[in-house]
Amino acid sequence: MGLDKIWVFGEANGDAVASITLEMLVAARELADTVEVFMAGDGDDYAEELGEHGAETVYSTGDLGGALQGVAVASAVAAAIGSGDVDGPDAFLIGTTQDGRDVAGRLAVKLDTPVITNVVGLELDGDQLVGSEPIFGGVTDVKVKNTSGKSGIFLVRPKSFEAVGMGGAEADTEDLDVPDLGAAGAARITATHAEEADGPKLDEAAIVVSGGRGLGQAEAYEMINTLAKSLGGAPGASRAIVDSGWVPYSYQVGQTGKVVKPTVYLACGISGATQHLVGMKGSKNIIAINKDSEAPIFAVADLGIIGDVHKVLPKLIEALANR
Repeated sequence: MGLDKIWVFGEANGDAVASITLEMLVAARELADTVEVFMAGDGDDYAEELGEHGAETVYSTGDLGGALQGVAVASAVAAAIGSGDVDGPDAFLIGTTQDGRDVAGRLAVKLDTPVITNVVGLELDGDQLVGSEPIFGGVTDVKVKNTSGKSGIFLVRPKSFEAVGMGGAEADTEDLDVPDLGAAGAARITATHAEEADGPKLDEAAIVVSGGRGLGQAEAYEMINTLAKSLGGAPGASRAIVDSGWVPYSYQVGQTGKVVKPTVYLACGISGATQHLVGMKGSKNIIAINKDSEAPIFAVADLGIIGDVHKVLPKLIEALANR
């Protein structure tokens, strides 16, 4: 027996629903009889895709005119539930994204309910939702649940579930009225910046090639870029070389970076610190190249190459070029 209803916070990347939203819908439809979405923007634009993945209804705020999503969405949801205009859910699933964190924090205050963060798994304990949260750098998981008696908020990490459609019908749409936001509503987004990329996004790529401190110097990272491009994949990095300024933070894979689950993950000169493993150990096939035979990365690798990346990678790039 599942919960009666779960609400999922919907996010979009342009004209498409964000992967994290579709991932949470997969979990929600296994746990609740009714799954609904709440989001900023025009719900009609995404009703078909959301319905395909299990959402029955989409509650949306309409155009926010540049206002911050967190302020408007949390206020609109709290007002709708408080007035009885909509029946609130047993639980909220919200992605661990910039906007998701903002919505979760503000909604928690307005509904006076806790937020359970860093969730990588969900299950039922009777009529209560329980989240799995990794601790000690991902060495083990703990089970966490909301015992307040109110609708719990669960912040779910990307790639915790696989986004699979179910062939559902287009979702119904309903408006969420945004109340007076006061001073908090005065903030406006004046500009946005999308980092340029000529390949797949790191957290969506089927192949990821990551480099670490073993590359020796920043210039050597060009081998990672070249190999990733040759394979039709995305380049990634360990925290060590991000902190050293070799590559932007957007390349970082790990506990404080992006979580990836590609078909193939190629770790080049990465020792395999726990912080990094958390972000990639769910990959289907892991290949590690490291001259240290005792490197922890080999414990999770499906294929390990004990060798110098400066010798192995050029040969691999050459072989791909000559295919």
